[in-house]
Amino acid sequence: MSKLDSKIPKGPLADKWTKHKNDINLVNPANKRNIDVIMVGTGLAGGSAAATLAELGYNVKTFCYQDSPRRAHSIAAQGGINAAKNYQGDGDSNYRLFYDTIKGGDYRSREANVYRLAEVSANIIDQCVAQGVPFAREYGGYLDNRSFGGVLVSRTFYAKGQTGQQLLLGAYSAMNRQINRGKITPYNRHEMLDLVIVDGKARGIIARNLVTGEIERHSAHAVVIASGGYGNVFFLSTNAMGSNVTASWKIHKRGAYFANPCYTQIHPTCIPVSGDHQSKLTLMSESLRNDGRIWVPKKKEDAEAIRQGKKKPNDLSAEERDYYLERRYPSFGNLVPRDVASRAAKERCDAGFGVNKTGQAVYLDFASAIERYGKEQAAIHGNHNPSKEEVTKLGKKVIENKYGNLFQMYEKIVDQNPYETPMMIYPAVHYTMGGVWVDYNLQSTIPGCYVTGEANFSDHGANRLGASALMQGLADGYFVLPYTIGDYLSKDIKTGKIPTDTKEFDEAENKVRELLEKLVNNKGTHSVDHFHKKLGHIMWDKCGMARNAEDLKSAMAEIRALREEFWRDVKVPGGLNEMNAELEKATRVADFLELGELFAKDALHRNESCGGHFREEYQTEEGEALRDDENFMYVAAWEYTGDPGNEVLHKEELEYENIEVKSRSYK
Repeated sequence: MSKLDSKIPKGPLADKWTKHKNDINLVNPANKRNIDVIMVGTGLAGGSAAATLAELGYNVKTFCYQDSPRRAHSIAAQGGINAAKNYQGDGDSNYRLFYDTIKGGDYRSREANVYRLAEVSANIIDQCVAQGVPFAREYGGYLDNRSFGGVLVSRTFYAKGQTGQQLLLGAYSAMNRQINRGKITPYNRHEMLDLVIVDGKARGIIARNLVTGEIERHSAHAVVIASGGYGNVFFLSTNAMGSNVTASWKIHKRGAYFANPCYTQIHPTCIPVSGDHQSKLTLMSESLRNDGRIWVPKKKEDAEAIRQGKKKPNDLSAEERDYYLERRYPSFGNLVPRDVASRAAKERCDAGFGVNKTGQAVYLDFASAIERYGKEQAAIHGNHNPSKEEVTKLGKKVIENKYGNLFQMYEKIVDQNPYETPMMIYPAVHYTMGGVWVDYNLQSTIPGCYVTGEANFSDHGANRLGASALMQGLADGYFVLPYTIGDYLSKDIKTGKIPTDTKEFDEAENKVRELLEKLVNNKGTHSVDHFHKKLGHIMWDKCGMARNAEDLKSAMAEIRALREEFWRDVKVPGGLNEMNAELEKATRVADFLELGELFAKDALHRNESCGGHFREEYQTEEGEALRDDENFMYVAAWEYTGDPGNEVLHKEELEYENIEVKSRSYK
């Protein structure tokens, strides 16, 4: 078992990033014109990196399977982006953001990476304001902040419930400037299907034109994967239906280690599953927990009456409601981290207190916030004795200004007015903390292959705090990768163009063609979705919010059997040399069927509970996660061997020199 070199510089924590930037090699501006970089994925991580690298002078090729970079799943992020600006004067700092992130990740992330993330976070906000991102502002003109789970300060910048969309438009506008200059060549509706390695270095990709079906070769001096997470291995998730693991998995099969796949985030604030024919789940922003209070009935008979339609939530008085997060975690209340809130909701529903027809939902209630804001607004307007109707009207207006589009979305999907009756929510798969292993430079174990944003494992440990996904994606893209990739590319200034007519490109293209031909020529009887849904059921039931050794062992066996059945019996209509959406799905599900087995293997080997990984055998008397720091304080990085169930484990030991490692408590 090798010891992984994370390339973290020595010295004081606060100086590591500055020292590293001073020590690494750079590329002369004139030489950047002779260097090509491929960017796979054009969400926040990929889009910001592509724009920045092109601005620096590199020639960039971008690849996305959508018809436009504006369609990247980053657009769906709602609640905000973290940065330690301390505009509220409530005690925030780089160190506090660093500490909250390490603690939120249950002490399973690298100190140096997380401190760097906190350090550059403030620059992101300035960059995005300069791009015209319409962040919410306070009366005095300062950017407004709200609080998110797992912290005691307000550090989340937001644009209503559309933060991801607005940030992505900022990155896209920066990309467009470079496209117009000719520094970025966009390949939209293209999907990467393999990595090409020449003399041990990443030198290009094989991509399929999803409109024509043509298989293409593209070369570069370095390849960056920024293709997002793998939450759709569960089939039902809050991810866009096209989100997939293919780019990450293809480089894994070429030698990039895959780290901590079992660290998956279950978001507590999603619209519950409504039936067997649902294709995806919808997120309700965590920002709603700032003002919404989460509860279930105190009495089982009231919960049963609500499930049967005999009672409505507003029929229950405050005394008849169990605000269970406020009861169990008085210090943080409804703003505990996502993994804690999700498990608490599951526990209440499993105990029989769920409130929708399936019993798998809790309430998120805004009545108290509407009343509080209404009285405040009335006082501001000089009305110190307002009627109940006036209070409600004024309060609803405040809530609408803060969360209006989220409330509108909920009403369209559920057909209930959340201003009048509490929202129903339940946890759902949302984000993946695991991903491709990278060093401090964001380089994978394949030289020249870099991985940014959610596609890598590096910054969140076992649980991501809310509003940190956008922070990491933009930090990697705007402020980290553009420095660190130069250290590698400085050795390529005399290399010249990478040819695509070599045996390495021939072999990679033939391998891709064989895979696609095998799928379209398979005379099976079941659709791709049939297998994807089956995989999703196994993953949710046995690798979801709660896991145990017996279930994980059976999950590995079931996924292996399902994978064999897929290759025997999948039916992919249509041809290879044409637009074929089913073929696109088939390649992605084939990769999920391999990842799923490694996911279960990783969860089985980690005999502890931490963050989003909860093993039923390892919990406190109060049902909280029970870590084993003595035996599992490491990153589990897996090396591909040809069989997902028999991958080789490599450990990166985690060392904490600047904070005290202790049991995580939000009480």
